[in-house]
Amino acid sequence: MTKIDDVARLAGVSTATVSRALRGLPTVSAATRSRVLAAAEQLQYAVSPSASRLAGGRTGTVAVVVPRITRWFFGVVVEAAEDFFHRAGYDLLLHNLGGREQNRQRVLHAAHLHKRVDAIMLVATPLRATDVTALAALDLPGVTISSGTTVPGWPCVRIDDVAAARTATRHLLDLGHRRIAHISGDPDDELAFSAHLDRRRGHQEALRAAGLQPDPSLDVESSFDIAGGTRATEELLRRGDPPTAIFAACDEMAMGALTALRDAGLRVPQDVSVIGIDDHALAGVLGLSTIAQPAVEQGRLAAQLLLDPLCGRVGKPDAAKPDSPVILNTRLVVRDSTAPVRAH
Repeated sequence: MTKIDDVARLAGVSTATVSRALRGLPTVSAATRSRVLAAAEQLQYAVSPSASRLAGGRTGTVAVVVPRITRWFFGVVVEAAEDFFHRAGYDLLLHNLGGREQNRQRVLHAAHLHKRVDAIMLVATPLRATDVTALAALDLPGVTISSGTTVPGWPCVRIDDVAAARTATRHLLDLGHRRIAHISGDPDDELAFSAHLDRRRGHQEALRAAGLQPDPSLDVESSFDIAGGTRATEELLRRGDPPTAIFAACDEMAMGALTALRDAGLRVPQDVSVIGIDDHALAGVLGLSTIAQPAVEQGRLAAQLLLDPLCGRVGKPDAAKPDSPVILNTRLVVRDSTAPVRAH
């Protein structure tokens, strides 16, 4: 069976050059690539992905770390990134932390990724100073998505969570609502990320800009999922004097709010308006007003920013500089779950 060494010998180049030429990398001249392709065709050599990678000193694998793969946003981002990796000839090594701190420590601190991957993608994974030091010791390229922590040398892809929350709250204010509740993530969560803190800040900024002071009795923390949204809304209703509108920090919490309001005999939006952030796949089905964020685009762009240097592509117009965040736009999507306060 023909091996890559045979092609390299016939073409008069190294095995690494054969690997790069057959993968179409721009670091190989046109003349050399033509010679390699002719040799491969003459010897009827079929490219072995593993051999090609090893010849270049790479694993051909990217590690992707997520707090919980079952959450809609994380799943969409990972799927989009995997599609990009696959088309570029890379495999994905998924580390689902399952919401547990011990798993995060194991992945980031125990040299778990050493010599197993060529690069790292962290999706909304909270980092401490010791984590950043551990990642630097791996000496691997990386990218973060929806992260409030800067890793030196790594680009970051995210939305402006503060601005998104301001837009959601302003929408409710423009409808005449003044008693607006906010249900948000639990800061005591083992893997609590910063997005919910930024969204609370944006919500409060919008209230103050409208001449209103945030009311602590209208702010409830819970887990960042449907069950958490249900519990938070039930707590709001137990406090009496229910709000006329609820801004949920994510669509899954907003769905939980819809459930709790329905079970309490309240109508949406006639009694209480509800808005979230994400544009979850079910948001349209449920008629949920939301702030749409481009989850698929975040996954694809982050994968591109990660692989471009590995594949020798530089100077692309949409590439981010190291440490510079790429902030993607969000947009208000108005559906049936929000209405003017006069309807209450």
